[in-house]
Amino acid sequence: MAEKDLVKTAAGDGEEKAAASTAVSRNFIEQMIDKDLAEGVYDHVHTRFPPEPNGYLHIGHAKSILLNYGLAKEYSGQFNMRFDDTNPTKEKTEFVESILEDIKWLGADWEDRLFFASDYFGQMYEGAVRLIHKGKAYVSDLSAEEMREYRGTLTEPGKNDPNRDRSVEENLALFEKMKNGEFKDGEKTLRAKIDMASPNINMRDPVIYRVAHMSHHNTGDKWCIYPMYDFAHPIEDAIEGITHSICTLEFEDHRPLYDWVVRELEYEVPPRQIEFAKMYLTNVVTGKRYIKKLVEEGIVDGWDDPRLVSIAALRRRGFTPESIKMFVDLCGVSKSNSSADYAMLEYCIREDLKLKRPRMMAVLDPVKLIIDNYPADMTEMLEVANNLENESMGVRQVPFGRELYIDREDFMEEPPKKYFRLFPGNEVRLMNAYFVTCTGFVKDESGKVVEVHCTYDPETKCGTGFTGRKVKGTIHWVPAKEAVKAEVRLYENIIDEEKGVYNEDGSLNLNPNSLIVRKECCLEPALKGAMPYESFQFVRQGYFCVDAKDAREDRLVFNRIVSLKSSYVLPKN
Repeated sequence: MAEKDLVKTAAGDGEEKAAASTAVSRNFIEQMIDKDLAEGVYDHVHTRFPPEPNGYLHIGHAKSILLNYGLAKEYSGQFNMRFDDTNPTKEKTEFVESILEDIKWLGADWEDRLFFASDYFGQMYEGAVRLIHKGKAYVSDLSAEEMREYRGTLTEPGKNDPNRDRSVEENLALFEKMKNGEFKDGEKTLRAKIDMASPNINMRDPVIYRVAHMSHHNTGDKWCIYPMYDFAHPIEDAIEGITHSICTLEFEDHRPLYDWVVRELEYEVPPRQIEFAKMYLTNVVTGKRYIKKLVEEGIVDGWDDPRLVSIAALRRRGFTPESIKMFVDLCGVSKSNSSADYAMLEYCIREDLKLKRPRMMAVLDPVKLIIDNYPADMTEMLEVANNLENESMGVRQVPFGRELYIDREDFMEEPPKKYFRLFPGNEVRLMNAYFVTCTGFVKDESGKVVEVHCTYDPETKCGTGFTGRKVKGTIHWVPAKEAVKAEVRLYENIIDEEKGVYNEDGSLNLNPNSLIVRKECCLEPALKGAMPYESFQFVRQGYFCVDAKDAREDRLVFNRIVSLKSSYVLPKN
């Protein structure tokens, strides 16, 4: 987070010294925290990230994780990792484990401060009993449908529940029976007694407990009643000593209920809820319902399919924590909803990788290139820079011989104008090697080119010779004998960007070319031992990462993280 910098300027002898302070812009949450600390509302800062374990986290959650963790670090405070696991109908241990892995990968460290809302079920029950004693809660017999009818509308007040005036004793007895499993699911609820005429519908006697005979991933079958999120969340924050409960904008209308709960339960230092705008990304799928459908129908191979924007998917595809942090910083923190272009996320990963990763040669659609006048029994080692923009990354040796592989698109039998790569009679530069001139080609029975023949000029070895002539085309290659075979997966957005995310019937506009698999790619031998998640730039192709799910020691699989070209322009401040 931004700190205030003091900039001092000094004049010459005899002149007064002047000091000017320039404050780097602070977001509205930082300003509110500064005010709370200055006024003594709190003497420290304590934040939390509280996901519900009902799916995998996505790019939008990254903003909340980094914001909450970043605020705790900025103010030398504490950060809690807490699961809001109050709904056993959708929660799984699988999701708990994936969320913890994602948060660790992003760099948020909760140390020994890992909590579960379900750890507080006993205290939540006691809190509900206290509200009943205070005359602030009652047991209702209304069904869900009846409750909607009694609730009213945005323009009409609701009607009082027929059970609203039950005695404290009767409510206590009924709530005890709810806890003991004497009622069926949906037969009884516990409601807060607030105001059925409130203009805020969330305050119209909201349900705070419901009956649900379901096993819980953390508490097993101990409970058959579960608290509602709006009741549980402020209690969790208060128990843990959270000072600033940072949440997204959709909870702004729920804040009066949040404040009501902590006030009525008389917590000495109640937490403060602050809302910020979600981070939306154009033309992506983040809805758990849609992702689940894609997974179940086999359109993607899991919640971590590299075409998705779950954090697990981005990690598998090859994005880095640093690139996501850069993206979140560029998006900023505000109270206004807006969407970020997916191209901005791609810009961030390019910026992060361009000086860090070696640039390797990979041929994705290989055709053999034979240098007829190169000695058949000779192999020489050529020195190649690992990254031309970062000399500190050093050099490597690449074998060069008579037979190579080049990309099929680098040869044409009858080229159009301004095609500067190989065609009969044309001379090009083999990257880091020699000038070669195309002398012919061979086709198979189907008419497909299977060999390109050429001759080389030994006086043009890169960096050692000069003939005075120039060539306009430079192509990359890999040695045929030492080439490493690999599968390469080329990804595009899973959504057809021209048609938008949804069809008229609500289904997704899927891009049929979102995944193209090249199974017989040839890579230079230095890539043989590449490890899962290790990333490289493939010359002219983009940035690629070893797939952590499908790659094996004897079968390399690479995912394209992002292409080299970008249409995104970083906005000016």
